[in-house]
Amino acid sequence: MVVVALVFILLGLACPPNYAQEKVITLNFSDMFPPDNRIGIFMNQWCKEVEKRTNGRVKVTLFPGGTLTPPAQTYAGVVKGIADIGLSFSSYTKGRFPLTEVIDLPLGYKRAYVGGKMVNEYYKKFKPKEFDEVKVLYLYTTQPHMLFTKMPVNNLEDFKGLKIRTTGTTAAVTKALGGIPVAMPITDAYDSLSKGVVQGISINYEPMKGWKLAEVVSYCTEYGSAYAHSYFVVMNKSKWNALPVDIQKIIENINEEWIENFGPLWDDLEKEGKAFFIQKGGKTIMLSKEENNRWADRLRPLLDEYVQDMKSKGLPGEEALKFCVEYLKTHQK
Repeated sequence: MVVVALVFILLGLACPPNYAQEKVITLNFSDMFPPDNRIGIFMNQWCKEVEKRTNGRVKVTLFPGGTLTPPAQTYAGVVKGIADIGLSFSSYTKGRFPLTEVIDLPLGYKRAYVGGKMVNEYYKKFKPKEFDEVKVLYLYTTQPHMLFTKMPVNNLEDFKGLKIRTTGTTAAVTKALGGIPVAMPITDAYDSLSKGVVQGISINYEPMKGWKLAEVVSYCTEYGSAYAHSYFVVMNKSKWNALPVDIQKIIENINEEWIENFGPLWDDLEKEGKAFFIQKGGKTIMLSKEENNRWADRLRPLLDEYVQDMKSKGLPGEEALKFCVEYLKTHQK
């Protein structure tokens, strides 16, 4: 018995106490993008990177295409613990992220890379309380949104009365330009466009290929006062707090890399989406300088409304807007 006891003691000394008895931490990740979409693939790579760098101590399973939580319910699903991690657009829950709605305003975006860097700097600077229920892993923006329609839109007169698929701030933009906003998640856009429920969609080029929307729209009207949509990757706060400190640090390091790498991916996807749109017979319409100014004049009041709305809520909307405008002015070429 003494010999057996000594053997067990020696085995215990030989096995590092750090990980030998540590149970693998399993997390589920709700992603709204389809599994074959490059952003969905990129998110799956994030999951694998976490497993790799934690030496298998953490395993993250991706649930793509909104199969774990519908896009509009992803944030609430993470808060409630239905999903441990979730990715979705903040505009899908209009009013839940009031200060962060500044990111979705028509600020004249040109590239997702700059928008993505900006929104993360915005978060670090303002630390909006609207995200206090979760651990924010990182934020990002899409490429600038343009108007995709089934018929040509050359001016405001052509836009008037068209039913446009929208989410969040897109509805205000559509209404300001004379269209009729119809709220729905992107997962419903293809069917709605093909059946004529809506005549257009305000979105960037990537979904022309990634969501096959080039099959159901024929024209893209590009304008200068473009807006973008912000989206989040967040984690259940209790699950995050329960992680060992060294694992938290590893994940935060990966997140910083993903913020940097997401921009070039979005830019590549935008080029692919536009090429696919043209390949499918899509035509791009460039507004004249005068018409661009007309659209900008229609959209400018949205910025003032945001500031006043935030002021009524006791939030620093004016400062947030100024920060974003200056950031884009300084970093966009």
